[in-house]
Amino acid sequence: RKPAKKKKTQEPEFEPLCCCEYIDRNGEKNHVAACLCDCQDLDESCERWIQCKSVQPETCERIVDTVSDRLRIPWLRGARKVNLSIVPPLIVLPVLLHVASWHFLLGVLVLISLPVLALWYYYLTHRRKERTLFFLSLGLFSLGYMYYVFLQEVVPRGRVGPTQLAVLTCGLLLVLLALYRAKKNPGYLRSPASNDSSLSNSQIEYPNRKGHEKTKGFSGADTSGSLSNRTGKDDLKGSSRMVAGSPTEVKEDWCAKCQLVRPARAWHCRLCGVCVRRMDHHCVWINSCVGESNHQAFILALLIFLLTSVYGITLTLDTICRGRSVFTALFYCPGVYTDYSSALSFTCVWYSVIITAGMAYIFLTQVINISYNVTEREVQQALRQKTGRRRLCGLIVDTGQYSRGFLRNWLQFSTLGTQVAQHPAEDIV
Repeated sequence: RKPAKKKKTQEPEFEPLCCCEYIDRNGEKNHVAACLCDCQDLDESCERWIQCKSVQPETCERIVDTVSDRLRIPWLRGARKVNLSIVPPLIVLPVLLHVASWHFLLGVLVLISLPVLALWYYYLTHRRKERTLFFLSLGLFSLGYMYYVFLQEVVPRGRVGPTQLAVLTCGLLLVLLALYRAKKNPGYLRSPASNDSSLSNSQIEYPNRKGHEKTKGFSGADTSGSLSNRTGKDDLKGSSRMVAGSPTEVKEDWCAKCQLVRPARAWHCRLCGVCVRRMDHHCVWINSCVGESNHQAFILALLIFLLTSVYGITLTLDTICRGRSVFTALFYCPGVYTDYSSALSFTCVWYSVIITAGMAYIFLTQVINISYNVTEREVQQALRQKTGRRRLCGLIVDTGQYSRGFLRNWLQFSTLGTQVAQHPAEDIV
């Protein structure tokens, strides 16, 4: 007799969901009205808190997971989940800026604490290898809120003309357009069996809280990755043949997590969980990697943002501190705190100056790296291994590996993603 086939476990079938229903993390049908029901961990934590007993960190993590899973908004064909990391900037930023406009000392305290809190949150999430929408939400909401304050408090004073307002609005729209382009595929390495020309962000699973990265559909080698001029096809064949015999010799070319041979200058991102062609770094401001396909858009977004921000700061200071230069008005603007509208505008100007200074530093380091044809990932690796030449107190790090002169380096950067060498799969694997 033929062995009897095992019956497949049938997954429970649910009826079409209404706008207030959803499937929770346990695979059960639930309702948004039951958000405060049946939470054993929360009940036990409250009892221990009443009894003045400590609560285990694992219990707190389970409570946070439960709250984040149940925090949803009604939507068509089922309630949509709300990411908790996008909520704090929408509430904290306006409140702190309004508090800072009450008095000069409060303004100094708030404007110092905001960068400190942002750096602390970045360190916390980076150490736990977690992706977060906090910084992307903070950046987008800051752009929108600064523009709102400009329209409400600065434009009615009559010092800003229609042409100036139109230029500022166009700059803001161009920043958003460049950010949208930079959010696209940075150059993910894909499997040869994949028929898609690109990989969207929805195809990548977020890493869990312990930092174990999970990927979808990355089991083969890259068929469209560009190779360095120093690594020819014959060299790649030799290195791929050495994988079976002595894998330690080609450790830098083989990604054990994605199970593929990656081309030169590609790297595995621990946060995204995939390999990226010519990876520069993982940018928390766009919640994505900066690689071969979006590096130009990233630089363009930084440049347009800097020009637009400086222009908006100039218009605002010229309105609330008349007859003074921009630099003088930043540090000496008498009577600005006598009017709440002027105080709020002045506080927003200083907040914009802090953000602009941070983005200017990122833009400067990017321009220097492009001029020497190195990526941020290669710079960090050269500093750890002490193989790069440091200049100007470490601001410039020249590895000397890919640099071919200032003009040729910028010419190569301007053609990134346009000239992709095609290699058969049998030459790579």
